[in-house]
Amino acid sequence: MAGEPQDDCLFCKIVAGQIPATVVRQTETTVAFRDINPQAPTHVLIIPRVHYPDIATLGAAEPGIAADLLRVSGEVAGEEKLESYRVVFNTGSGAGQTVFHAHAHLIGGRGLEWPPG
Repeated sequence: MAGEPQDDCLFCKIVAGQIPATVVRQTETTVAFRDINPQAPTHVLIIPRVHYPDIATLGAAEPGIAADLLRVSGEVAGEEKLESYRVVFNTGSGAGQTVFHAHAHLIGGRGLEWPPG
């Protein structure tokens, strides 16, 4: 069922505390933790506590929680003292999504080129 934890989802297991993560911030609706394969000096993933496969389905079903991901991204960027940063949502395997639980990548701490990748 949409929004319900999935037994085979890595991020659902992090939310449940079954898999350890370096958590930097938690709210009622989100968990933010350091990426284990950082692409910049600061690389934090911000995930909803509810399970949706990508940001499009999360945004359609629960727009308030999708907005929470953006709000928390900005709060974490401030806590990390980032003057410039990027927030990225990969949607689908062709865009580089490898964990199919909606999540934002907060990336900063170095110059970021445009266009990316």
